[in-house]
Amino acid sequence: MKVIGHDDIMRANIDPLRFYEWVEEALSVKSTSMNPAKTSIPFSEGKFFNFMPCIIPSMNIAGAKIVSRYPERSPALDSQIMIYDLRTGEFKAIIDGSYITTMRTGAVAAHSMGLFSKKNAKTISVLGLGNTARAAMDIFLRKNSDRKFTIKILRYKGQEVSFMARYRDNRNVEFVICDEYDGLVEGADVVLSCVTYCSGDICSEDKFPAGCTVVPVHTRGFMCCDPVFDKVFADDTDHVRGFKHFSQFKRFSEVSDVIGGKAKGRENDNERILVYNVGISLHDIFFAGKILDIVQSQEVKMAAPLEKHWM
Repeated sequence: MKVIGHDDIMRANIDPLRFYEWVEEALSVKSTSMNPAKTSIPFSEGKFFNFMPCIIPSMNIAGAKIVSRYPERSPALDSQIMIYDLRTGEFKAIIDGSYITTMRTGAVAAHSMGLFSKKNAKTISVLGLGNTARAAMDIFLRKNSDRKFTIKILRYKGQEVSFMARYRDNRNVEFVICDEYDGLVEGADVVLSCVTYCSGDICSEDKFPAGCTVVPVHTRGFMCCDPVFDKVFADDTDHVRGFKHFSQFKRFSEVSDVIGGKAKGRENDNERILVYNVGISLHDIFFAGKILDIVQSQEVKMAAPLEKHWM
């Protein structure tokens, strides 16, 4: 069994474009994979364990990600991924899940931005400037290195300064700092939201221009858009079935159905599109399987029983 830690993955220096490609590859095998809904076990105020299993026959792997949250810990969220050989049941690896979660979440967001944005989209508004937003923009800008973008960000506790500094050497990017949500959203071709909490909608739906694509990574803040946007997409139907306005979606499909040609994505530059990628274990396990083949790591013997009657 391999043990792959955060530093092991970082040292591999994986090209961001590979993460983008893995997103689409994983979605292309969603229909042949087993991807049940996660099980969440809250056991104290603000504390929980989430269990996210998946089987991917095309990769001959089965796996599960375990996520825990302890508010007093920094960071509060932590996760590990276990990978098994599907044919033999062999325990192949335990892998740090924090890096994979961040990169797969960012890659999925970047993929949706590219898949559903209108032709020649130029203005991108970004809410929440933490790790997920940075991963998403790293991947999106790498994928679109031949295009110029205006990136609008919100002035908030100085976070805008470090975010802009990250891309200061990218000559294809110019920044606009906004002081309110209305100004951030107005004129945006793409709205990427990585804020983890919103007490209500960030603004009224009429502020979102024709042709915009909204990608709310953590889903909150855009409920007003649900019944009025032209199309809504999600990584999994069960993730959004319980949304207040689910029955009012004008047109709904899963992202994987667009990839597979079973549903249409954007059909013109006037459609307003909303994409809810809540997060499926398929991407975690798929990424982990790919990283397992790339990253060098130590081998550990589990010393499991070798005989049927070992007592």
